[in-house]
Amino acid sequence: MKKAEIITALVTPFNEDGSVNFDAYSKLIEDLLSQHTDAFILAGTTAESPTLTHDEELAIFEKVNQIVKGRVPLIAGVGTNDTRDSIAFTKEVAELGYIDAGLAVTPYYNKPSQEGIYQHFKAISEASDLPIILYNIPGRVIQEIELQTILRLAKLRNVIGIKDCTGVEQLAYLIDQAPKDFLIYTGEDALAFHAKALGANGVVSVASHVLGQQIYEMFDELENGTIARASAMQRLILPKINALFSLPNPAALKVILNERGYAVGGVRLPLVDATTDEAKKIKAALAK
Repeated sequence: MKKAEIITALVTPFNEDGSVNFDAYSKLIEDLLSQHTDAFILAGTTAESPTLTHDEELAIFEKVNQIVKGRVPLIAGVGTNDTRDSIAFTKEVAELGYIDAGLAVTPYYNKPSQEGIYQHFKAISEASDLPIILYNIPGRVIQEIELQTILRLAKLRNVIGIKDCTGVEQLAYLIDQAPKDFLIYTGEDALAFHAKALGANGVVSVASHVLGQQIYEMFDELENGTIARASAMQRLILPKINALFSLPNPAALKVILNERGYAVGGVRLPLVDATTDEAKKIKAALAK
């Protein structure tokens, strides 16, 4: 997969009737590319993947591919809590020919052991030639991929990286101990500065929908060794990031995107849209 520092977990636009608004993708994607998005994750958490149907996901992949035209990598969410289903979908996605990698989340609800987690990801990685990125997000799925399990998985031929939503200590350990070609991304926008400063590849970002330029400039300052300037930028954008996560994602993000004319609509149940008061506070935080 091509080098990427800012990977945007792409939101799913909806029409008023709840159907996918495919017409809204073009302007959104082109603007994200102009704001330094280096790759897209499709059908991830921010896309409300639990409420997307199989056919909707495939249609979204096709639409985004038609717009992107190979300019940046496309990463498809392929993981579920059912190993057989994940394998089948991974094979189907690999056959599309234009998806660069699959993102597979830790199995949820089943509460498998670390050995079960290892075997789950191993089976997915062996199902096709599609490179697999692990998605470690214990805050949503209860189970954590423990460090030693990650290092075991990193040795597999087709497991190329991780989106990690734990903390700085785990990121630092992985950067130090994982194979040098193993891609390490934080999945927490608030930790983008810390992850990059520690030596991670970058961030899988929600905030890049509206703060992509600022994140890019912060990373550039870190690359140039101007830590004070990068730190100041981190302090500037952190309240905005907090506002974007003040509601279950992507409800707050959609408030801002709709305000800016991207017509992404609302969220699907069981998520609910921001109230008038919540939307006012979110807009005020992003306007500062």
